[in-house]
Amino acid sequence: MQTPRPRVRTAPGPRVPQGLITAAEWGWRFLVLVGVAAILWWLLTYFSGVAVPLAVAILITALLSPLNSRLRGWSWPPVLAAIATLAVMALVVVGVFAAIGTQVVKEWPELWTQAAAGVRSLLEWLAAGPLQIDQTQLAGYLAQFTEWVNNSKAELASVAAKAGVGVGHFLAGFAIALIATFFFLASGDQIWNALLKVVPRHYQVATDRASTRGWESLVAYMRAQVLVALVDAIGILIGALALQLPMAWALFALTFVTAFVPVVGAVLAGTVACALALVTHGPVSALIMLAVTVLVMQAEGHFLQPILLGRAVSLHPLAVLIGLAIGATLAGIVGALLVIPVLAFFVAFIRGLEPDRFIEPLRADLSK
Repeated sequence: MQTPRPRVRTAPGPRVPQGLITAAEWGWRFLVLVGVAAILWWLLTYFSGVAVPLAVAILITALLSPLNSRLRGWSWPPVLAAIATLAVMALVVVGVFAAIGTQVVKEWPELWTQAAAGVRSLLEWLAAGPLQIDQTQLAGYLAQFTEWVNNSKAELASVAAKAGVGVGHFLAGFAIALIATFFFLASGDQIWNALLKVVPRHYQVATDRASTRGWESLVAYMRAQVLVALVDAIGILIGALALQLPMAWALFALTFVTAFVPVVGAVLAGTVACALALVTHGPVSALIMLAVTVLVMQAEGHFLQPILLGRAVSLHPLAVLIGLAIGATLAGIVGALLVIPVLAFFVAFIRGLEPDRFIEPLRADLSK
């Protein structure tokens, strides 16, 4: 009888470290989320003709909702309250542009005289200044420009056609945004209740609570944006009054309206202000006005928006600054316009899902 041989135990193979397993689990889940986000981004980009006007309509609704709520609190019918709210907005916008037009018509003769004198001074400075550009050289440059225009009629016509299409898309988007704003103001509660029914029943209460907090954060953001626009307009007005530029209050109104569009609004208002300073008071005043415009833009981008908007939506100023940079990089003007409202809504939404989780713990009294 043979005795059984003892089994030789082989050393177990190398096991995968638990940290690597955890990292892999987090990694594939992160890739899934990135894929879902990429698909959503593609859909929003593909349907941007509808998505962007609806997003703008939501922002306008958040801006007008306090007035709409006040009217409905006075027992106004929802439809009538929505119409009255939109009418007030239209009166404000029309009043602003009417004030601009009135001041332009009133000061246009003097502005034309100052502009002619300013152009003559500019030509004299170009001839006698460091550039030493005389009338003959200017005539040669003008002839070259005229020749380029004559030789580029086809390209310029194509650019004009594309601009016309862009204007048409803008008007269509504006109509969509206006109609959507009316329905959001008049029947926003019914629309939200219908969407809430799609959510599973046991999540409806938490989703409704979180969405309410997100909406309150969005309303606070729009109020802070009005304050930012007002500060920008005051900055341009101070510079215009100090330089004694014509149509200073028109510049104030133009800056306030365009400040709601990040980057481009301040550039547009500053360009108009610098052009007025150039044609009426010469290049020195234009450079001073340019410095004022740059100062206002820097204050808006690095101080007003991070501090005021961050405080309004409970975001850190650094998060607001980085969000603006990322939004502008990904989607240009539209991205810079929408990134902070979207971020504010979703941060408040996540905090509203589990309010107790985000309550700061009470610090112990160290004096005891």
